[in-house]
Amino acid sequence: MNWNSASEFFAMGGYGLYVWGSYAVTAAFMLTEPWLAARRRRRALRAAAQPQ
Repeated sequence: MNWNSASEFFAMGGYGLYVWGSYAVTAAFMLTEPWLAARRRRRALRAAAQPQ
């Protein structure tokens, strides 16, 4: 596709909200998942280190 301006690029032919919203949701999950995995790992290591 060829866009004449930046606003046309971001509008994506009327589908901009869907396209950029999808990118935002994907980025949020990609940033959140490593943090959650590290948190789960720390909790598991703490639980394994505690005497029973």
